[in-house]
Amino acid sequence: LFVGMERLLGWPGRGTLTIVLGHALLGMAYASVVIQSRLKEMDRSIEEAALDLGCRPFQVFFLVTLPNMSQALIAAWLLTFTLSFDDVVVSEFLAGPGVTTLPQVIFNYARRGVNPSIYAAASLLMLVVTLAVVIYGIHTARQARLSQRLPSE
Repeated sequence: LFVGMERLLGWPGRGTLTIVLGHALLGMAYASVVIQSRLKEMDRSIEEAALDLGCRPFQVFFLVTLPNMSQALIAAWLLTFTLSFDDVVVSEFLAGPGVTTLPQVIFNYARRGVNPSIYAAASLLMLVVTLAVVIYGIHTARQARLSQRLPSE
C-alpha cells in the first residue's frame, strides 16, 4: 500500500514513517478486537450518570470512559508491541535505505552468526514486556481482591 502510494503520490517516502505507519496499521486490527470487547461489556449507565451530574462529554470521556478502558488499552498495547517487535517482514518491505529496526538487526545477525550483544538487547526488551505483564497481572489481582472486600450496598 505504502510503496504504491509512494509511486503515485511521492508520499510517504520509504523510511521510518512507513515503518511506523505499517506497524500501526497492522496493530490496529488486533487492538480493535481487544478494545471493542471491553466497550461491549462496559456499563453505559455510569457515563449517563456522569452526564446527569453535570459533566461535559469531554470530561466523561477522560474521567469515566478512559479509566474504565485502561485495562483493555494496556492489554492492546502489550499485544501490538509484541506482534510488532516480532514482525520482521513488515519492516523489511517498508524500510528504506539506511533505516534499520532492531528486529531486522537481530534477524540479520541470526542469519550470519551469533552476536551476544544483539541477543542481550532482545532479551532485555522481552524482559521489559514480561515485567510489564507481571506487574499488570499483580495490579489486576490486587484490584479484584480490594473490590471483593468492599461491602456491597
